[in-house]
Amino acid sequence: MLALRLYQLLVFLAAPFLHRRLARRAAQGREDPARLREKFGHAALKRPPGHLVWLHAASVGETNSILPLVEDILTAHPAQQILLTTGTLTSAHIVARWQSAHGDLRARLKHQFAPLDRQAYIRRFLEHWKPQAALWVESEIWPNLVLACTKRDIPLIMLNGRLSAKSFAGWRRVGATARHIFARFNLLMAQDETTAERLSALGATHIKVPGNLKLDAPPLAHDTAALAMLQEALAGRACFLAASTHPGEEVQIADALRLVRKTVAEALAIIVPRHPDRGDALAEELRAQGYAVAQRSKGDAISPTCEIYLADTLGEMGLFYRLADIVLMGGTLVPHGGQNPVEAAQLNCALLAGPHTDNFTEIFAALTGKQAVASVSDAATLATQVTALLQNPNGVRMMATAAADYAEGMRGTRARVLQLIAPYLVDPKAAPEAAMPREAHDG
Repeated sequence: MLALRLYQLLVFLAAPFLHRRLARRAAQGREDPARLREKFGHAALKRPPGHLVWLHAASVGETNSILPLVEDILTAHPAQQILLTTGTLTSAHIVARWQSAHGDLRARLKHQFAPLDRQAYIRRFLEHWKPQAALWVESEIWPNLVLACTKRDIPLIMLNGRLSAKSFAGWRRVGATARHIFARFNLLMAQDETTAERLSALGATHIKVPGNLKLDAPPLAHDTAALAMLQEALAGRACFLAASTHPGEEVQIADALRLVRKTVAEALAIIVPRHPDRGDALAEELRAQGYAVAQRSKGDAISPTCEIYLADTLGEMGLFYRLADIVLMGGTLVPHGGQNPVEAAQLNCALLAGPHTDNFTEIFAALTGKQAVASVSDAATLATQVTALLQNPNGVRMMATAAADYAEGMRGTRARVLQLIAPYLVDPKAAPEAAMPREAHDG
């Protein structure tokens, strides 16, 4: 397996580069300087006694999808300890907010940044935490981590597995390595039949399709007082939302708004960038193009002359899905693959999407079939759809109802997943001290 050996060599040689890159990201505010050591396998917390499972969620979407399952696990298994690792600063903030809101469970959930996929870092990480099982969300497949867990007899489970066409093609190019890696998993839970077929083609066995965890999460939370204030500021003004946008989309949305305002003069665009740290640069770019921009992170109010409300804050998507009835899903106007449309569907939004929906192909296809989502391709078509919907409240309600009905029909995945992973969790009748960590070995 030349590809695997080459990968391991490159990761080994990359150590100085990794240190410099993380230091640079910390200087840019994209990493927590006080917690950089965690990415090199150093633990900032003590390993709690008892049975501990390790869950890994790469970023925001995966973290939001897994936290309801974390609550299910901790509630159903009172002796269970969980280590949740994530890769981004934003996802760490989401976990911290969850811990603050779940005082009775937070003591059994520890958070650390995931180690980079270098053998020395992984060894340090596993020797400290000694997990009884490793559950990784979606497509987080790191070869050195997989092999290190196998070497230590740590069962490997994939949760909500997803392989895009691009990722599948990449793994197929290194077929022997793919079979060597995917065969190490004790259980792989695919979120759809397409992913299940791709995993099987890569040599995986023990594949189940319980459904998509992202379709069975509770509706995103919101601050009721903040919603009331924004509704008062809008005072019934026509608006549309661009949710979780990526670079290259905001300019198209602003251009669409200019066209929309030729027919609906008071129309307002609410833009929520996927990465809030882009807010200042985005505001400057949009103002340079002549738009009147209010920036939420700065506390700017929505004035009657405001054209774009830039919601560059963290964790408020549930607020804006409730504020706007018409939502463009970000990541679909540029080749990103799209963001999860179910969160908007749950909250009765009429959906718009560009051509790039590879991350959620089956979901967008189902929503389109139910006439819950309309297609756009650029600023002009976005403007046409938004203008038509703003002038057709009944059409918006029909689309929103169809979207909500679809989301409601997808319930039940978490219960099925919990049942499938139960053999890897501590017996719910066990006392907290019943399952002490076993010693790791180098095998």
